[in-house]
Amino acid sequence: MIVRKKMSFFNDVKLMVLSKISNWQHKFFSTGGKEFLIKALAQAIPAYAMSVFKLPIGLCEDIQRAVVRFWWGYKEDKHKIHWAK
Repeated sequence: MIVRKKMSFFNDVKLMVLSKISNWQHKFFSTGGKEFLIKALAQAIPAYAMSVFKLPIGLCEDIQRAVVRFWWGYKEDKHKIHWAK
């Protein structure tokens, strides 16, 4: 029962980050603007959850994937190269 509650809490954290990033996708930001949004908002949302719980690796990878796609300008019909891992 506790595992389900933690997973639903983690899913809410993931959805909050993804909704913020999806709202930013259609706007044009400079590199500094993207960096500020990622550092100030996208990384701050899961910070509380990480201070209380150990987050699953899959959740961290999903959040990182969304941030990387926002940073490099991912679109459905165009794929930009992400050189660093």
